[in-house]
Amino acid sequence: SSDVCSSDLITGALPAQYGFRESGILDIHTKSGAFNEGGDVEMSGGSHETLRPSFEYGGSQGKLNYYFSGSYLQNTLGIENPTAGTSAIHDQTDQYRGFAYLSYVIDDTSRLSLIAGEAYNQFQIPNTPGQPAGVDGAGNPFTIPGATSFDSSALNESQREQNNFEVLAYQKTIDDFNFQLSVFNSYSAVTFIPDSLGDLFFNGVAGRLDRSVMSNGLQFDSSYEINDSHTLRGGVLLNVQGATQTAHTTVIPEDPTTGTQNGPPFSVFNRDYSTAYSYGIYLQDEWKITKALTLNYGGRFDIYQSSQIRQNQLSPRMNATYKVDKDTTVHGGYASYFTPPPLENIPQGSVTQFVNTTNAATTGLPNDPTRAERAHYFDLGIVHNFTPEYQAGLDGYFKLSQNTIDDGQFGTAPILSAFNYRRGQICGVELSQSYTKGGFSAYGNIAVEEGIGTGFNSAQSVLFNAAKYNYVASHYIYLDHSQSFTGSLGLSYNIAQTETTPYMEMVCGSGLRMDGKDIPNGGSLPAYDSVNIGFTQGFKWAGCEHLSARFDVVNVADQIYEIRSGSGIGVFAPQFGQRRSFYGGLTYSF
Repeated sequence: SSDVCSSDLITGALPAQYGFRESGILDIHTKSGAFNEGGDVEMSGGSHETLRPSFEYGGSQGKLNYYFSGSYLQNTLGIENPTAGTSAIHDQTDQYRGFAYLSYVIDDTSRLSLIAGEAYNQFQIPNTPGQPAGVDGAGNPFTIPGATSFDSSALNESQREQNNFEVLAYQKTIDDFNFQLSVFNSYSAVTFIPDSLGDLFFNGVAGRLDRSVMSNGLQFDSSYEINDSHTLRGGVLLNVQGATQTAHTTVIPEDPTTGTQNGPPFSVFNRDYSTAYSYGIYLQDEWKITKALTLNYGGRFDIYQSSQIRQNQLSPRMNATYKVDKDTTVHGGYASYFTPPPLENIPQGSVTQFVNTTNAATTGLPNDPTRAERAHYFDLGIVHNFTPEYQAGLDGYFKLSQNTIDDGQFGTAPILSAFNYRRGQICGVELSQSYTKGGFSAYGNIAVEEGIGTGFNSAQSVLFNAAKYNYVASHYIYLDHSQSFTGSLGLSYNIAQTETTPYMEMVCGSGLRMDGKDIPNGGSLPAYDSVNIGFTQGFKWAGCEHLSARFDVVNVADQIYEIRSGSGIGVFAPQFGQRRSFYGGLTYSF
């Protein structure tokens, strides 16, 4: 948008100011002063009945700067297709999004800002035809009143999701001292609506799930430039969360001895409310030892207290950057991380209500609470400009964690449940390259990674069967999202004086994990690659200088590739990549 000056994705060993959620930080810098007045409207669409109108508008009035955007999306490929077919069955989606940014300059040293976003999405759950009828513990088909047979392609499940956030921030500069005080609120909710008869017929369980979480908090960040060599930063974070999980579950009773169905289906109601409080404080110093060497060191102390656990950690952090010469920069760092589990995804509810039913927990296994992950993270990398046009970077990282947090889909509802591995290890190497000259630009990225974990130590009886639990208790297994090799490539060329920019991009990988040879996540799916092409065209004739067009082809070769097989830890359904599709759009700027 017109108000954004630059944006960067910050990863690696993060400095002390970043806590609790450290998977990646998007750092956005906006332009100072007045915004450019104007905006644009766009209409795009194409395959899978896709229709996407959108707009953005920004400007200024006196000391007030503002920016708004909104969009609507509908198509028939809202969730990944569970079959290899060109189109999914029962996969309509409607998605609404809005964003607002307001900034008021109080005086030369202070500013008040408001950021707000809203998203509301509706999804049909796609179907797989030809599914077999479910059976009880003795191998007999379930007896479901009103459903002697059922066509799985006619299932009618759906899901609604809502997310919104608001941040109000006050920024002030007093000589060499800068601070920002922010208050924030966020709300997320998801509702899964089952096909009660169909889910009972195929799975023996049907459940409506409602989850929501409200977060409110305050954050204070400050910096003080002591001298030319030292800049001190510090701050605090307070966050309060409340999460509600409601489940209306219909189950089938089973005989505890024979496993046969032991009566008609009946319903169980559960409602759980949990709270979590997060407190964090950090202090760090940016020390410019020489013009070439900068050391950022410090630490943070975090406390997390929920309805189930109370934990805390002192986390030291250290990063160093050394500019070898004008073309070469080396960086390295260490960070201790403390990551609480997402409150809304922690499995809740009583397991005793489902004893001797099709939704019974695994007997003999514990049901420990989900804990915060504690990790040691190391990274080392180098960036070198071979020429003014060509730059390459090489980064290596290693993460050693306790109570490693993972999540997965354990049931028909595409809602994630969080759990812990007792120990985890993740390591990898990433090579990134970019080349820009004139109107031509290109990038290429290669990543090699391995992620393993051992010992389920939370929600064991709720999420896992005895065979998987016992194997993982004494063996390391691959994490389900671990992919040995991932690559991406992109090319584009802005043809001078024609306002035409063709592009090509490719993504490839070695395949995600799946069960294999009686080992959880012991196999991997076949390697895949997908190529997309397209172009944008601006118009500068017949009074259309503010009009541009775009055309895209996704998966040009119409490759059939499977993202997930439906087997593995927390993988309930197969997922296939999008088949060849065509999209186009027009944008008018004003």
